[in-house]
Amino acid sequence: MSYLRFEKAVMTNLEESLRRELLRTNRSGAYSCSTIVDCNTRKYHGLLVVPVPELDDDNHVLLSSLDVTVVQHGAEFNLGLHKYQGNHYSPQGHKYIREFDCDKVPTTLYRVGGVLLKKEVVFQHYEDRILLRYTLVDAHSATTLRFRPFLAFRSVRQFTHENMNASRDYQLVDNGIKTCMYAGYPELYMQFSKENNFVFTPDWYRGIEYPKEQERGYASNEDLYVPGYFEMNIKKGESIIFAASTSEVRPGKLKSLFTQEVEERAPRDNFLHCLVNAAHQFHIRKKNDDRYLLSGYPWFKCRARDTFISLPGLTLAINEEDYFHLVMKTAMKGLYEFMENKPLTVDISEIEKPDVPLWAIWTVQQYSKDSGLEKTAAVYGKFVSDIVEYVISGKHPNLRLDENGLLYSNGRNEAITWMNSMANGCPVVPRSGYIVEFNALWYNALRYCAALAAVSGNEALVSDLEKRAELCKASFIDTFLNEYGYLLDYVDGNIMDWSVRPNMVFAVAFDYSPLDQKQKKGVLDVCTKELLTPKGLRSLSPKSGGYNPMYVGQQTQRDYAYHQGTAWPWLGGFYMEACLKLYKRTRLSFIERQMVGYEDEMNYHALGTISELFDGNPPFHGRGGMSFAMNVAEVLRTQKLLEKYTYQK
Repeated sequence: MSYLRFEKAVMTNLEESLRRELLRTNRSGAYSCSTIVDCNTRKYHGLLVVPVPELDDDNHVLLSSLDVTVVQHGAEFNLGLHKYQGNHYSPQGHKYIREFDCDKVPTTLYRVGGVLLKKEVVFQHYEDRILLRYTLVDAHSATTLRFRPFLAFRSVRQFTHENMNASRDYQLVDNGIKTCMYAGYPELYMQFSKENNFVFTPDWYRGIEYPKEQERGYASNEDLYVPGYFEMNIKKGESIIFAASTSEVRPGKLKSLFTQEVEERAPRDNFLHCLVNAAHQFHIRKKNDDRYLLSGYPWFKCRARDTFISLPGLTLAINEEDYFHLVMKTAMKGLYEFMENKPLTVDISEIEKPDVPLWAIWTVQQYSKDSGLEKTAAVYGKFVSDIVEYVISGKHPNLRLDENGLLYSNGRNEAITWMNSMANGCPVVPRSGYIVEFNALWYNALRYCAALAAVSGNEALVSDLEKRAELCKASFIDTFLNEYGYLLDYVDGNIMDWSVRPNMVFAVAFDYSPLDQKQKKGVLDVCTKELLTPKGLRSLSPKSGGYNPMYVGQQTQRDYAYHQGTAWPWLGGFYMEACLKLYKRTRLSFIERQMVGYEDEMNYHALGTISELFDGNPPFHGRGGMSFAMNVAEVLRTQKLLEKYTYQK
């Protein structure tokens, strides 16, 4: 039995099937996403969703969905499914689904009387082209297939409604048509591997509703335009390929193209392979060949902090060093441009955040664990020392090195840390002053830079960095460690945040820590007792004021809950690393049990990947974005750490 497989009982139960989403990407920014029964429940869902840089920096839904109707003896059986206003589902094609399988490619098997129809889906790599293969596995009489495309031509952040501006024009192309609803959009090509008859019957399907948007307090319904339908006969054993794309393709190539794309796919036959496939979905290759990591789906962009935190897990942990260097090349270019006060030429946002240069050093440090200090010093040594010098010289606009050796940042009026939610123009968690993870990162950076300098024989630099590290260490303990054995979250003059938050775990997890063994154990004990869940660490302890673990409701309500008790798997990765460093093999079984909580997610929310965040209270429901790079990365990095300690003699 396949690892990701669902029987008829699950597929026909909408309470079960609609909560399960399926994501496919082309590694160039485009994606295809819906539920496993092909009923769109978010405005971000669509069969072909592509960036249109000529319009804006958003993705745009061109083809929302494709309804397929089986026709036999004049009787029509529509396999589509849409939710309309009034909690009305039509045409209820899910009741014909016999099973769904997502081992290599998403495969749905439909049974309509004596007809057995198989649908398989792939997204062509590096092309804005989705491919669907329909195979008539069994039929006892003449069968016709009718394909009805639902067009949107809108941003993922908007809705479309019936209007007079939408163009109904279309042109015939080989085995299909091309059309474009609005000026500025690319043409949408819809073609088949087989000759067909296109019947032009333009109409708007009104009142289609997206329940996920209702849950989030947004507008939730739209109208979709259907230009007509394609119709063709199909014989038992025959396969027909449908392609939706922003460029024309030769119909004769479609079958071989589909086969080639399937052969390139790795199976999702276990937990690790699912995560590896998920890691590849974050890859972005631009036309100038710059390489990036997307922060997540469906609404995230490439963000600097997320890039550096995710990069080791998404590449090095799965033995893909080449892509590590490609992304680092792009990210280094952007960071140097920022440090040199030059205009950015890379598509990476939030590179100005104070901790970004410090996370960049941590990323290089992970590379050196497999490649060694000598090789790392040769490849990235100058980059690391340039960052340290940049910070020491006080050139960063919001990162000040004080005489006590600690870094100070002003975050009173803007969110400067990963806890970045805003409400009414102000940070929900206004972390400012001496911030605990900033200074844990700084101590780690000083010591690591000293280690690289030692390899290069620069004794003067080593001595200077070690002195700075010792000063930072003493001040760190004096500033953050309290009498209850955990670390204050931030200290700004007379303001001290006593909230129990997960940011202190970094001081235990990093290779170089300002804490001694007893202090580390004290911090980790508090994290275990108050923050640990099966889905990672809570962003705030239930014992702290303002605990709000449920990420639900309208935007403002969710903003106030975002970092006030919700659980984050990527923080759990650093927690598990800290456990293994402190307790070695004695905690292996404990960590393995923690990993079960993440494996449960493989077939529940977005198949084969991990959601952005989870409620902090049982049943720890997945929320936010359907796939989040830092979460996938840290679980992969933990998996590699487990292997290291398991086989360690």
